[in-house]
Amino acid sequence: TSSRRTLRTLFRPAALPPPVISETSPSRKKLLAYHRGKEQQEMINQLLIDRALEVYYITMDETDKDETAPPVTELPSTVRKYFFIKSCLFNYFFLKKCVQSNPVVPIQQQWLRSVLAMVPQSLMEGRDRELLTEDLLKEIVRDYEKSMRRCVLRRALIKPDIEELNKLEEEAPLPSLPLGLDFSSTWRNSYIKAKEQIISTLHILHPTMKTLLDFGYTAFFKFLVVDFSSSRLKGPVDCKSFKTDASLSCSKAEDEIMNTWLQRVISLFTQSEALDGVNLDQLESFYNCVAVLLSNQLKELLQRTTEVFVKLFDPEDRSRLPLFKMDLTFDENRMEFYPSLQDLEEAILFVVDCIGQTLQNIQTIRAWLTGGTATLDAELPAHTIQWAKSTLKKSIRDNLEGPKEHFKGYVESYGWLVDGTAEERINRFVAEQHSFDEYT
Repeated sequence: TSSRRTLRTLFRPAALPPPVISETSPSRKKLLAYHRGKEQQEMINQLLIDRALEVYYITMDETDKDETAPPVTELPSTVRKYFFIKSCLFNYFFLKKCVQSNPVVPIQQQWLRSVLAMVPQSLMEGRDRELLTEDLLKEIVRDYEKSMRRCVLRRALIKPDIEELNKLEEEAPLPSLPLGLDFSSTWRNSYIKAKEQIISTLHILHPTMKTLLDFGYTAFFKFLVVDFSSSRLKGPVDCKSFKTDASLSCSKAEDEIMNTWLQRVISLFTQSEALDGVNLDQLESFYNCVAVLLSNQLKELLQRTTEVFVKLFDPEDRSRLPLFKMDLTFDENRMEFYPSLQDLEEAILFVVDCIGQTLQNIQTIRAWLTGGTATLDAELPAHTIQWAKSTLKKSIRDNLEGPKEHFKGYVESYGWLVDGTAEERINRFVAEQHSFDEYT
């Protein structure tokens, strides 16, 4: 009804703080600021009381509402505490929203240009990299504005120590510098210095090394120390001939490499241009680099040859599987293969050892020039030899399943003729009395 007062009439309007009159006297300014602070605090307290009464009236039932609002002091302590916390939260979030809505000082363009100036131009070429650069700059601007807002909020507004506020507002901690990293000085100068030092001491970048790589690629690209890929087309071969062919092939390959590839390498170092730009104090490290490069090329050749040979015995692809001549023999009342299955395995594994023993006595360039005896390290790694032999043993067992079944069939069918069983049956038959038809 018109006679019933509403909530709007219960509370007086909020009074704005009086205008501040600027004076020339510093003492006068200090006094006015003190009075203005007291007046603002009283106004805030009154607003909190009015807000508490408003929440109190809103939460009451219609039948409990009275024409006159009770004094705040007569409210229960728990209710007063509840109203106080809610009012603090309301005011904190309102003031926080006001502070965050204020514009922040934008990042200076010269800062962004300084960041881009530190990026090499080669990394910024291309349309995709331009788009990536734009995205990174946008991310920098977003992080800068976010940090500025958080900084202004912490400086302008004190967060009340209320447990409910910590539950409502979970703010991530400020980022901390990584431990163990020092960003006090720029890294570009040290990077350039290290790069120049690497270029001056890393001999693999020397033009002579590129020529050696070309020699090795041309000589070893399709070359194998031992090649039994066409052995199946020649028909069965005995184990002794197989081992002999492997030894001859390795010896022939070594002679070919010594007369072609090695001669080209030596011829290169007889020219003065091969050492252009190399100081006298760097000769030893330069020739060490040459030795390592040549060793790696020889090792790669031997390892590739070993892998190709092992692949010939792959049980899943028997198109190039070598054929071996095996005889089924009878001696001293025993039936067996000749050569034995153990000899066959040894003949196949002999090829791996033969490959590993090839190219082991090639002099280093430094030793050839000075008359030394040092040789290149072309030895196959132990793990490569172990892998090759274990793989071949398994493949040999799988591929010998057929001959073993063949041998087993002979023993089951004709073993009784040679193990004494047949002779014993004949003697027993002769000793017995039989009819003519039975003898027949």
